Order: sequence, then structure tokens, then C-alpha cells
Amino acid sequence: MDGRAGFEAVFLDPFGQAVQQRWADAALTVAFEDLDPVSAFPVPPGRRWGPGLWWSATTGAHVVAGSNAMRAQLTVLDRDPLVTGLAGRPVRLLWRDQRGQVRSWVPQLFARYTDGTALLADCPSHAEAGRERALQAGAVVAAACEEVGWRYRRLLPLESVLAGNLKWLAGYRHPRNHGRPGLMEAVLAAFAQPRPLIEGVAAVGNPVEVMPVLFHALWRGYLRAPLDVALHERVQVGPGARVPGRSAAVGGTPGQDHRGRGSKAPQRAGRSARRGSAWRRPERGGPGGSVGGWRTDWPGSGWCCGKRAFDG
Repeated sequence: MDGRAGFEAVFLDPFGQAVQQRWADAALTVAFEDLDPVSAFPVPPGRRWGPGLWWSATTGAHVVAGSNAMRAQLTVLDRDPLVTGLAGRPVRLLWRDQRGQVRSWVPQLFARYTDGTALLADCPSHAEAGRERALQAGAVVAAACEEVGWRYRRLLPLESVLAGNLKWLAGYRHPRNHGRPGLMEAVLAAFAQPRPLIEGVAAVGNPVEVMPVLFHALWRGYLRAPLDVALHERVQVGPGARVPGRSAAVGGTPGQDHRGRGSKAPQRAGRSARRGSAWRRPERGGPGGSVGGWRTDWPGSGWCCGKRAFDG
């Protein structure tokens, strides 16, 4: 499992049994975005936060998040139009060091992109988190990802204003905020040319009805506003890069480039074929449905499956 013998991957099958196989084979055939965590997130004693669930607008399912820092990065990726799947800790990588001892690392976050490539990432709470061990493991995981045309990143915390704005918009990520028929179109028409937020809202109608649709449009990228400054009623809002009902040709989430440019995509089976593999997670209930027999509601139920839910 060193540079000569290659890497191994460990993940859970749909029955919760651990499976180990060559990393190159697993990266080609396994839909990691559909798998449960290969190991649980730790619960630090004495902390006011712990592992929870993030409802993903991309997948319509819950993603396990281990910390507030990871939740913030999930917010960024969930808004990226090039992301098609998300998962928390779905794979453990194994390798041998120079002394022949087996080493392992479980990246915190997995994201699948429209071209079939993927991102493995860790989400430290600050730049020095994990110290030398985390940095060394990250370098090895980056080499493993490079072998299969993927990317590895240490996603450093977002700037506070950007994080706050994304958290606010995430509260309107659910499709129900698209509004009644015709309302989204009216909102987009009102901001066909950049104008202050409150002026466009007033031109459409009742702010109580229009505001959720506006924020949903900002989340989806149908409209655009500067997110590096605090959102307020006079912020300039204009047309975004995406059009409702069409897939975006370019990605773009303000803040960070998670994917990396010029990445080499491995030859992969089609997404439908991958989802038909033996390693697909069984279907889960969405918002207002059930997960593992537990009733869930999105957002605001606060708890689901016995875990704290991150609902933005």
C-alpha cells in the first residue's frame, strides 16, 4: 500500500459490512456519494456542538456533518451547480509508510461532480488544526486522488461575512421557496437589470411573499448579489449565471474553488450505471418523509434519526 503497491479503500456496503478493495478499482466503480460513513464522527467532550445532519438541496437527502466547519463547506458545495452528490466520511484510505506500517485516513467530505470526477476534503476549524499528522495524511490522500483524476483539499474556514450570507440563503434552499406559479419569473424580470434589493421586491408585490423567492433565486444562482458584504435592503441584485430549468455551463460559488481546474477525469461508467452498482445506499426519505423509520421534517424539526439536524 505504498507508492509501489498502491492504495486500498475501505467502505460500507448497503448492509453495513466493511468492504476493502484496490483504491483504483473503487474510485472507478463505487458511488461513494450514496454510502454511509465508514466510521462515525467523533464527539468531543465538553463541546456545545457535535455531529449532525445537513439536508442537501443537491441530493434531496441528509449528509452527515461532523462540525460547524464542515457544515459551512457543505453549504458551499450544495450551492455549486457542478456538484451532483455529497457524502460524509464514506471511505477510508489505507497505505504503507516507508517502514511498512499500515496507515489510514478518513477524509471528512466527498463531493461528486458532473464530469464524474470527485473531491475528497477535510474541513479544519482553523489552518493549524490537526498539525503535522493531518498535513502528512493530506499529502498522501492528495497523491491517491491524483492517481484517479480526483482532487483533495483542506478547505479552510470561510470568511465570516460570506459564511453568514450563505447560511442565510441556505435557509431558503428548499424547492418549496420557488413560490407560486409565475412568481419566480416575475422576480427574475424585476432584476433583469441590477437594482437595490428592496426596490425590486417592491416592484413585484408583497415582500412577505416575494422575499423567500428572491433568496431562493440567490441560492440557486438565478440572481446574483455580492456575498462578501452583508446582505441588506440596498444591496445590488442582478441576473445570475443560471436559468431555471437549465443546467449551468459554468460552476461558481463565491469563496473557494473546490474542484480545481484542468483535472483529468478517469474513464468512468455512466452515472446511471454507477447508481445501479451493488454499493448504492438504499433510498432514504426526503424532507417530510422518514429516515430509518423516524419521522423527519425540513427544516426546523431540529432532530431526526436521533441526531441533531443542521437545517441552516
